[in-house]
Amino acid sequence: MKKILSVILLSGLLMSMTPAFAGTHGTNGQVSLKSVGAGALSLLIWPGLGQIVNDQSDEKVITHALLGLTVLFRFWSCYDGIVDRQGGVWKNRI
Repeated sequence: MKKILSVILLSGLLMSMTPAFAGTHGTNGQVSLKSVGAGALSLLIWPGLGQIVNDQSDEKVITHALLGLTVLFRFWSCYDGIVDRQGGVWKNRI
């Protein structure tokens, strides 16, 4: 039973990272000390804080904060904060 639950958990975690490889419409910025700190804030405290640090639009901050209610979204928000990805939130974009 533990093996089955472990496999389900691992596959769910891997599937949550799929958007990172999906070729989203946003554009990556520079990875800097500031963006790494923003990613850490999004992962450890709450998604959306990293986007505030990266001076993202209010729409993006609100989206990340609301989707932060799903625990797995923290990993995507962390990636998004580290690469300082601009855009790619509304209008059928991730």
